[in-house]
Amino acid sequence: MRACIQQRFHQLPHTRFSFLHPPRIHAYTVENPTALSREDYAYANVFLWNTMIRKQAKNGDITRDPPLLYYIQGLRTGLRPNGQTFMYLLKALVSGKNVNEGEEVHASVVRTGFASREFVSGALLGFYVANGFIGQARQVFDEMPQPGLVLWTLMIMAYVCLTHPGEALELFQTMRGVGVMPDMVAVATVVSASGLLGDLGVAKTIHCFIEKSGVEVDAFVSSTLINTYGECGSLTDAYRFFQETAMKNTVVWNTMIHQSLEHNNLDLGKQLFDSMPERDVAHGALEAGAWIPYYVNNNDLNRDGSLDSSLIDMYSKCGDVAKAIQIFEESPRRDLFTWTSIICGLAMHGHGKKALCYFSEMNESQVSPDEVTMVFPVNGEGFRVGFEIEHYGCMVDLLGRMGCLKEAYDLIMGMPMEGNEIIWGSFLSACRVYNNVELGEVAARRLLELDPRDPWGRVMLCNIYAEEAKYDRSMGLRKEIKEKGLKKSPGCSSIEVNGSVHGFLVEDNSHPCYNEINSMLEKIEKLMN
Repeated sequence: MRACIQQRFHQLPHTRFSFLHPPRIHAYTVENPTALSREDYAYANVFLWNTMIRKQAKNGDITRDPPLLYYIQGLRTGLRPNGQTFMYLLKALVSGKNVNEGEEVHASVVRTGFASREFVSGALLGFYVANGFIGQARQVFDEMPQPGLVLWTLMIMAYVCLTHPGEALELFQTMRGVGVMPDMVAVATVVSASGLLGDLGVAKTIHCFIEKSGVEVDAFVSSTLINTYGECGSLTDAYRFFQETAMKNTVVWNTMIHQSLEHNNLDLGKQLFDSMPERDVAHGALEAGAWIPYYVNNNDLNRDGSLDSSLIDMYSKCGDVAKAIQIFEESPRRDLFTWTSIICGLAMHGHGKKALCYFSEMNESQVSPDEVTMVFPVNGEGFRVGFEIEHYGCMVDLLGRMGCLKEAYDLIMGMPMEGNEIIWGSFLSACRVYNNVELGEVAARRLLELDPRDPWGRVMLCNIYAEEAKYDRSMGLRKEIKEKGLKKSPGCSSIEVNGSVHGFLVEDNSHPCYNEINSMLEKIEKLMN
């Protein structure tokens, strides 16, 4: 078939473009866009030229058949490019990260007078942004005499994509200053910028502008606003907007659930999930903590195993190590995240030998650990992993549990960064276990320097003094705690009963079943005695 079409192409009259039959030529170039000889270009039209470049952008091997070569050959045969030519050419060059060739095309755009065409400038701007050159992208934007809404939005979006939220918001203010009214896409982009900035005040200002401007709020804008409020640390504002907005599709619901879980509000997350319409979930088969994997499996959302690492992490944190191992063993996707989830999950529950076995298997399967994986093994020999403070914390805790307090102290003092509350707190706990007054005093002093209002270090030191019969020092510290009005956060525990989580604090009698619980405890105590 290909030979037949090629033969008919060469039999076509070559005196005028009007004698060419576009459907036949188009079919030929779609099937084999690289087979035309240089002489054939002399008889092709701009439509065919653009089609060949476009096909290279979509399917071509740009290292073997560079798009710019097609462009140059077309120019040599007397063809004159149009806007579509440059759009297809830039798209092809983006896929190959050919910056130098893109700059040559930019020069051609300017020479041929297409720089004032907004859709061509948009393609140029997108090319530079895709390659990380925000300065050149802004230059393209600034050279447009009167940029329209699309170009304004593209430039703002470029700043957001390359994490320059301040510049994005500043450009949005400029856009409003020249009287350009944003649409839903522009508004959603600016909302994302305020989220990257992490400034709740800015996010509320943008939200206020949306309400006053009359811009239509669709599901895309709604989900972006919810996500932004969450990123700015205000789950309350996110949930308030979620309740007020009329645009609630699956994306909006998922965004609100995601932010609830990000802020550790599991009750709200489950409440939202249970209220979510059109889920087709059998509630009777669910237990709290199992409703997410059930929903995932019931709706075939994990066919490729991309959610396995999250499920392993969830089951590990819920204490079901056997289920976490089962998911890992059945997973078709053994990537870094899956390996890290099972290794850290096992280590979390004290299954050190099993975790080390998986770590060895991971090494044998040619998967290199990162800094998160190494939080457990803490032995980075053979791997180029930069140790962070979390790794030092693991080592300090390990040495402290072994009673090697001097070695732990030397490690802390030799760290390339200053120890934080976790490092010194872990070390002080070890000093408390082994009743080392001298090093305990050092650790407590460091904790007081880091947070003078936290009484935990003083309380721990009091206990060390009491164990060593240094009652005068212990009483002196307790008096200091009382005089300064410092209060240690009460201990907390929780238990799940029939799908509901019940929390208890020390000396807390607010639980509705407080009397019944106490009565049962008394009965158990009598039976034990």
